[in-house]
Amino acid sequence: MEITKEILHRLLVEPGHITEELLTIVFSKSEKTKKSPLQILVEDGYITDTNLGRTIADEFGYKFIDLTKEKIQKEFLTIIPEPVARKQKTIAYHTDDTTVYVASVHPDNHEFFQLLSKTTRKRIDVTYATYLGMNSALHSYKSDLRLRVQKLVDILEKDPRNESGIIELVNLILEYSYDSGTSDIHIEPLEDSSIVRFRIDGILHEVVSYPKILHERVIFRIKIISRLRTDETAATQDGRFEFDTNTIKFDVRVSIVPTVHGENVVMRLLKSEGAHQVKLTELGYSRQDAETIMRAIEKPHGMILSVGPTGSGKSTTLYTLLQLLNTPDINIMTLEDPVEYNIEHIQQIPLNLKKNLTFANGLRSIVRQDPDIIMVGEIRDAETASIAVNAAMTGHLLLSTLHANDAATTFPRLIDLSVEPFLLASSLNIVIAQRLVRRICDKCRESYSITPEERMVIEQNEELTAKAKELGSKDISDVRFYRGRKCDDCNQTGYRGRIGIFEIFEINQEIRSLVVQKASSDVIEKTARKFGMNSMAVDGLDKVFQGITTLEEVILATKT
Repeated sequence: MEITKEILHRLLVEPGHITEELLTIVFSKSEKTKKSPLQILVEDGYITDTNLGRTIADEFGYKFIDLTKEKIQKEFLTIIPEPVARKQKTIAYHTDDTTVYVASVHPDNHEFFQLLSKTTRKRIDVTYATYLGMNSALHSYKSDLRLRVQKLVDILEKDPRNESGIIELVNLILEYSYDSGTSDIHIEPLEDSSIVRFRIDGILHEVVSYPKILHERVIFRIKIISRLRTDETAATQDGRFEFDTNTIKFDVRVSIVPTVHGENVVMRLLKSEGAHQVKLTELGYSRQDAETIMRAIEKPHGMILSVGPTGSGKSTTLYTLLQLLNTPDINIMTLEDPVEYNIEHIQQIPLNLKKNLTFANGLRSIVRQDPDIIMVGEIRDAETASIAVNAAMTGHLLLSTLHANDAATTFPRLIDLSVEPFLLASSLNIVIAQRLVRRICDKCRESYSITPEERMVIEQNEELTAKAKELGSKDISDVRFYRGRKCDDCNQTGYRGRIGIFEIFEINQEIRSLVVQKASSDVIEKTARKFGMNSMAVDGLDKVFQGITTLEEVILATKT
C-alpha cells in the first residue's frame, strides 16, 4: 500500500489539516531518515496517530484498529513468530475456529496472508494498523524480558568472563527499561551484590540483582559504548550513547560516580518522543492556562520562567514552548546542560565547563548572534540571572528554568540572585510553577466514595473546599473519586504515566508594583489569587475530580 504525496495532499492538505509547505518538509525528512512520511507526521506531532490511521483506512477501504489500546494474549502471539511479525509489520491479535484476525501496516501484503492462511488452515481477516500502533503491539513479544534478564544473570554467574553474555545483559536491561516506560536506570553496587532499579513514573523499582563479580564487567561495557575512560575508576565521568535496534531507538545520558562499594551508574533515557510537538493541554495545562501561556510567548520580548524542583517537568515545558515558537522566520538559540533533545532548525549549544562555556559566558555570546528567542537551561547564579534579565529587556524573548517552590517565591529568589526589583518587574512576563503526579491506570480505573480522611484534607483547605463546591457538589461526601485497582498493565501500582499540575502567574501592573516594593511572596500570591490564579493544589484537585489522578498524589506533590 503505497502512500504517495498526492494521496496525503488529498487527505490532509485539501481538508486543511496541514499545509502544503509542511507536507513538503515531511517528505524531505522522509528521504533523509528513510522513515515513512506517516511515521514522521505522527512523531512530529502534526496529526494524532488515531486520526491518521482512520483516515488512511477509510481511503483504502480497510477496517482500522488502534493497537496501542489492545492487550494481545500470548496464545495469539505464537501464530506469527516474532521475527516474521517484525519483518512483515503484522501481528495476530485474535483467532477462532475458522479465522485468524491480524493487524498489519501493509494490509495489501496478499502474498504473505495467503501463506499464513495455508500455514494456519484458516481464513485471514486483515485490519489496518499504524506504525506507532504496530511498534506498541510488537512489545507484547517482550513481556518476558525480566525473566530473560534473570536467566542470563544465572548463566553469567557460572561464567562471568562470557563477554557476549555481558553485552546481551546490558542490551536486555536497556530494552526492558524502554518497555517499562523508565526514565532512569540505576545500577548500584552493594557490599556483596549489585542491583538494577528503574525509575518509572517518578518511583524507583528494583528489577534485578546480580553477583558483585559481574559489576565491573557491566560498568566496563557501559563505559565502552559511552566512550568513557575504562581505566578510570576513582573519578566521576559523564557520557552519552545511542541505543538502536530494529524497533526502538533512543539516546542515553550516562553518569558514573565512585562509591565505597564500586562505581554507581545512572542512565537517563532520552526518548525521541520527548522532542515531538505536543499541545500544552496534552501536558496537563487547562485550556485557560494554555491561552495565558500562548499570550506570553506571542510577545516579542520579556522573560518566561518555568519553576519547580528537579524532576518536575520544567524542561519538557520549555521544549514544548520552543516547538510552538519554531518557525522559519525566527532565529532560536539555546544553552543547555546537556542538550537532551535535538530540535530541527534550532541552534542548540551544550555547556562545556572545561572550555569555560558556562551559562553566563555562553549567554554573552548568544546575544551577539542576532537571536529572536533564547532558551537558557537554568538560571543558577547571579551572573546568569543578570544577563538573562538584560537580554529580555533588549528585544529578546528569553525562556529559562529556576528552582523555586512556587510561582510567588520566584521573585525573592531572583532578588536574592542580585537582580534589581525594578528590572525584574519590567522584564518578567509569566511564571509557570509545576509538579508531576502519576496518572491513574486507564485499564483498571474505578470510582469510589470519598473517604472521611480525604474529606478532612479538603475541608481543612478553604481553596480546595471552594473548588469542590464550584463543581456543583453541595456536600463533599457526595463527590466520587477514582483510583487504580492495580493490574498487570500498571505493574500492580494502579498508576501508568504522569501528568503535570500547574499554577500560572501572569504578571500585570499591580504585581509589578509589588515586586518593585519588594513585597513578600505571600502578599504577591494573594494578589495573584485576586486576579484568578489557581494554586497547584487546586489544579491537582481538578484533575482528581476528572479521574486523572488521586488526591494522595496531589498532596504528596504539593506538600513542600
